[in-house]
Parts: sequence; C-alpha cells; structure tokens
Amino acid sequence: MDNFIATNRERRFKAHVSAIGTTQLHLRNPYIIAWWSAAFPGFGHLLLSKYLRGYALFLWEILVNNMANINLAIVYSFTGKIDLAKEVLEPRWMLLYLPVYVFGIWDSYRTSVDMNKVFILAERENADFNSYTIGALEINYLDKRRPLMAVFWSLFTPGLGQLYIHRVLTAVFTMAFMILFVYFSNVLVTIHLLFLGEVHQATQALDIQWFLFIPSHFGFAVYDSYVNTVENNKLYESEQRKFLKKQYQQYRVKIPVN
Repeated sequence: MDNFIATNRERRFKAHVSAIGTTQLHLRNPYIIAWWSAAFPGFGHLLLSKYLRGYALFLWEILVNNMANINLAIVYSFTGKIDLAKEVLEPRWMLLYLPVYVFGIWDSYRTSVDMNKVFILAERENADFNSYTIGALEINYLDKRRPLMAVFWSLFTPGLGQLYIHRVLTAVFTMAFMILFVYFSNVLVTIHLLFLGEVHQATQALDIQWFLFIPSHFGFAVYDSYVNTVENNKLYESEQRKFLKKQYQQYRVKIPVN
C-alpha cells in the first residue's frame, strides 16, 4: 500500500511493472491502431493496453460474426458467388454488427491520439515508476529482449512471443483463442489430409467461417510482440539512464594529465 501511495504522488508516469506484465505509454501511429481495429475489433485497444475494452470488442466480434456468417459471406463474395453470400448472411445480426464495428475503429483512433498526448506529458515529467516486482506467483523486471526472437516464437504459436516479453494477460488470451480457432476450423485436420493427398476431403473438412479468424490472430500476435519488445527495450534504457544520472553523475572523476 505504501508503494502504491508513493508511486501516485507523481501526476503521470510512463509505465507500471506488475506480476502479470509491463504496461507502458509510448507513441503510436493512430492510423495503424485504427487499421488493427478494422482487421479485428478489439486488437487496436489491446495494442493500447486497454484490455477490458479490447476483450469486450474481441468477444463481441466472434459472437456476432459467427451468428451473421460474415466470414463465410466474405469468402463467397471474393469467389464470385454473390447469391450464396446473400443467402448465408443473417440480416438481424448483420445490422447489429455494423455500429459496434465502426465504433471500435473510431474509439481506438481517438484513444491513441489522446494517449500520445499523455505520453508526451509523462515523458517531460519523467516521474519514477517501479521497474521490478517479485511476488508469490511471478517475478517481473525491466530488461532488454530481442524483437526478432519475439516474432520467431509468435510465428510458431501466437502468444509465445508475448510470454517471452512477459505480457501474461495478452499471452494467455491469445493462446486460448488460437486453440479455439484451430479446433473449430479443423485446420490441423485439413493439413493432415493435404499431406495424405486427400485434397477434396481437406476442402470439405475446413470450416472457413472459423478459419478466417486465424490470419488476423497470427498477424496481431507477431506485430504486438515485436512492437512491445522494441518499446520495452527503450523503456529499460530510459530507466537505466535516469538511474545512472541520479546516482552517479554528481561524482566527478578527475583524470590526471601529464
């Protein structure tokens, strides 16, 4: 409790290190955040560390998209089967989908603009924040990691890159829904049948409605892990630089000159 009160004597601080992850402010491109919200509602907010809002929009997308058969209609539209696309769409759910979809894009853009302003103020204030935490369940601390290693693990399984940089909430969330998408899309069964040369059976086994969630999920996992690794490295350097200036810069080392 004392640490909490001491930390919040500052008006704004750039980051918070907890047992479940490192949350920080940094500059973001609002158009990229809005693009991720368009690719999959909730992703833009998760990139901003707005977890509750991001999870709500993500779950809403899965529910309403499946009830309206939007992914299936997209596939039929791109393959020229317009009549089938019209047939599978459920209008009651489709009309419910549009307002929240547009809101997710607008709100993520607006929030990223506001958070950029807050970051600039926090950067100028340069307030102290906790950089190390240890508890019964976890240990977390600022250090430097390799961005390409985060990408490498994310390409194997979405969520592993987030575990590498200790973004536990996002990692568990990403991995859990990856399992859900893979299971309901039958993508592993499809791959198995393709290796056996059963192309027709593989096509029949794949559930395209669930499969179309996977590319966005992979892309988000890779992008999020890479960006946050880079930004965590910058945060580590900033905190280390401030510590060294505060603790050692007042000491002057005299170098004798012959």
